[in-house]
Amino acid sequence: MTRQEYKYLKLVNSPDELKTLDREELVGYCRELRQYIVDQLSENPGHLGSSLGVVELTVALHYVFNTPYDKLVWDVGHQAYAHKIITGRRDVFHTNRKLGGISGFPKMEESPYDAFGAGHSSVSISAALGIATAARLKGENRHAVAIIGDGALTGGLAFEGLNNAGASNTDLLVILNDNNMSIDPNVGAMKEYLLSITASRHYNKLKDKTWKFLGPVPGLRRMLEKASTAMKSALLRQSNMFEGFNFRYFGPVDGHDLPTLVKILGQLKDIPGPKLLHVLTLKGKGYSPAESDQSNWHAPGRFDPETGVRIATESGLAPRYQDVFGETLLELARDDDRIVGVTPAMPKGCSMNIMMAEMPDRCFDVGIAEGHAVTFSAGLASDGILPFCNIYSSFMQRAYDNVIHDVALQNLHVVMCLDRAGIVGEDGATHQGVFDIAYFLPVPNLVIASPLNEEQLRQMMYTASKHDGPFVIRYPRGRGEGVDASGELVGMPVAKADILRDGTDVALLTFGPLGNRAAEAASQAAADGISVLHADLRFAKPLDEELLHRVGSNFTRVVTVEDGVKAGGVGSEIVRFFSDNGYHPEVTVLGIDDRFVEHGTPVELYEQCGLDMRSILRALTGK
Repeated sequence: MTRQEYKYLKLVNSPDELKTLDREELVGYCRELRQYIVDQLSENPGHLGSSLGVVELTVALHYVFNTPYDKLVWDVGHQAYAHKIITGRRDVFHTNRKLGGISGFPKMEESPYDAFGAGHSSVSISAALGIATAARLKGENRHAVAIIGDGALTGGLAFEGLNNAGASNTDLLVILNDNNMSIDPNVGAMKEYLLSITASRHYNKLKDKTWKFLGPVPGLRRMLEKASTAMKSALLRQSNMFEGFNFRYFGPVDGHDLPTLVKILGQLKDIPGPKLLHVLTLKGKGYSPAESDQSNWHAPGRFDPETGVRIATESGLAPRYQDVFGETLLELARDDDRIVGVTPAMPKGCSMNIMMAEMPDRCFDVGIAEGHAVTFSAGLASDGILPFCNIYSSFMQRAYDNVIHDVALQNLHVVMCLDRAGIVGEDGATHQGVFDIAYFLPVPNLVIASPLNEEQLRQMMYTASKHDGPFVIRYPRGRGEGVDASGELVGMPVAKADILRDGTDVALLTFGPLGNRAAEAASQAAADGISVLHADLRFAKPLDEELLHRVGSNFTRVVTVEDGVKAGGVGSEIVRFFSDNGYHPEVTVLGIDDRFVEHGTPVELYEQCGLDMRSILRALTGK
């Protein structure tokens, strides 16, 4: 199907226009909407599989409910592309995730149809409950719907929301989008529980027959609802967990059967109190490459929509930092049987799948539960195991309390590897890993390190394995610098910087891989006659105090560079050190200003934030 052949898609630019289609036309619209998503994402990469899986569900929700007066809360925003296209953003969808374009996630300031922002998972039930409660307090007869994936349901916040919603008896609809996947296949007891519900052929057959017989008859539906709990318990030989939370459970139903979805959602609108509709969908539905390889087609990059062949966009041979982590973890684990890996549902995303393939019994995917991942790691460490807990920087924010109380306070030997630290690019403000330096610097007992290149990452991991106490290593998304990362593991002294260039006019102190761009700036400054001392700090905590005393005593100008927020970051800590020790150089701190960094390519965003080579050069030369 070419764009010129779209018949129904061009007719719909709002939910009101969607409602003008009849049921048969809606099916055709879904087919075109799915193809449009494939066409758009083949050229402008984004989250493909999740959005294809909820096309019919999204259409049904906007067809039945009165949005934006009724509120839809998407959890997570990976599911929201069809929603965005239906709600007036079809013609700008080509700007998705681009600098100045629309966000890849729901965003309240972008559209009144985006009831709540959701870049991280497991938030929808709590948020929708708040929205429903606000409507009740204001006397408004509006509906609130939370659409949550089964992967997001592994997060503890989802259960807190279920517990509170059930106890409050608030009018709330939770739709469980069950596709047995998050990014990688789901794990844990919740997966098996949902499978037991969906696999009960006798229960589903009896439920369907009973619903058809009694459902349309006024007064008997309540009887059916009361009888359903006993029926489910008898056939499943267990109580229904959701009804244990005081939710009325409906389903499971086929999430790609549009007429049935419209009918059921229309009926559920009239049922008061907390209720949950269990919907079965297929991630990547309607596009065979995405259906057959769901993990890789979660966010596949550019591809040929006709053949499904993915188009390589990177020609460099340098390994990705995440792969260096994965290979080094396996290398360390072969020599140290205490070492295990822990990840909250991102084995492929952080490359822990490399170790999993060889040592599956020493790797633990705990589901989308970052706080649990940290405390689980602390428990392992308390009994002599050495966990490498890998969590994306922006996701680690959700485990901050766990790091302070369960790891740092008890001085436990947990190695926390923060993937995607710093600017990450197109995923935008919810995913930029720019806060971890500032939020970890005040925490006692932590060592905080960041490598200049991929070989330093290997050495830092080895150093962390030998250190007695909690150790944080942050590193960026993407490829390294092309430095050979296969040398002997010898480690490095903690709190010791590396002098990359000596000089006398200005001191350049950098933390992390941005030091490579800073090195280019220092070389250019030298060509312009400015002598630069460039030190790769390697450790933000503890700092190399010997170096700082030397700099404070001998330099009147200092420039610091970090891939994180200025407030409370490495630069501000260096300024504090100078002040405490009576040094008064002029310090220029380069980092992220007091704002959220939106979406765009990393190159665009580094330039926007004043962290590209030219900006560093201007700080060195004063021009």
